[in-house]
Amino acid sequence: MMNSKNTALEQTQIYQCDSKVQQTLQSVGDHLHKLCAGHANRLVKVETVHGDVFEGHIVHCDRGILYLCLSNEGYNRAFFPGPPNPVSDFVLPLVLFNLLTISLL
Repeated sequence: MMNSKNTALEQTQIYQCDSKVQQTLQSVGDHLHKLCAGHANRLVKVETVHGDVFEGHIVHCDRGILYLCLSNEGYNRAFFPGPPNPVSDFVLPLVLFNLLTISLL
C-alpha cells in the first residue's frame, strides 16, 4: 500500500510510442547507421527535416547519432580569420531520425 509521500513521486506518462512506429524507427535507424558507417570520412551534404543544411565529413555514427565534422573550406571564422585549422574543426552531432537527405559531394 502506498502512502501520500510515495504518490507524489509517481510519474505520469504522457506519451508512449506505438510498437509499429518503434519498429519502423528502429529499421530506419539501422539502415541509416549502415549507410553512414559505410561512407565514413566522405564529404557529404546533409539536410534535416527542419530545412537545415550542413556540409562536412562523416566522422562516426553511433546509437542514432551522425557525427559530422563541418567543412570550413573557403570560409574564415568571424573571430579566427585565416586558413582552416584542423584542430578547430567543429563536430556536429545530428539525430539520424531528423535527416531528410544525405548526398555525397
